[in-house]
Amino acid sequence: MDSLLLIIGFVFMIVGVFGSFMPVLPGPSLSWIGLVLLYFTNAVPANYWILGITLLITMIISVLDYVIPAKGTKKFGGSSYGIWGTNIGLIVGIFAPIPFGFIIGPFVGAFIGELLYDYKDHRRALKAATGSFIGFLASSFMKFVICMMYLGLFVWIVWTNKSRLF
Repeated sequence: MDSLLLIIGFVFMIVGVFGSFMPVLPGPSLSWIGLVLLYFTNAVPANYWILGITLLITMIISVLDYVIPAKGTKKFGGSSYGIWGTNIGLIVGIFAPIPFGFIIGPFVGAFIGELLYDYKDHRRALKAATGSFIGFLASSFMKFVICMMYLGLFVWIVWTNKSRLF
């Protein structure tokens, strides 16, 4: 049973790393589930401090994932129309049948939102859309770093308990 939990936990870790770039998959949450599955094995002693701290980090990152692209739009001079456009564009981009829709969606959404606010100022709309794109990249990078840290923690825990696991 321990081997099965170990394999499933590792799969969750790998899917979490890929999910850090795709908004459809909650990367840090999946990686955290992988850690929890590791602690369900009989060979690894439960450490509630690690699970609690990583859960708190996961919750903070999950909230920031939605806040950062909108803040990027605002920082680059976007209005509330651009922020709404970013969020709507992200949702539409996820479900749109186009390649990389989750990247293109927030950019186009912020651009259209800003044009609805002031259709004459194309430069400002483009600047706000660029802020949305940079915010999305920053958010994805942040999730990737957290998922890689969880993967490193997973491997370290397996390595230090390998005599009991295998």
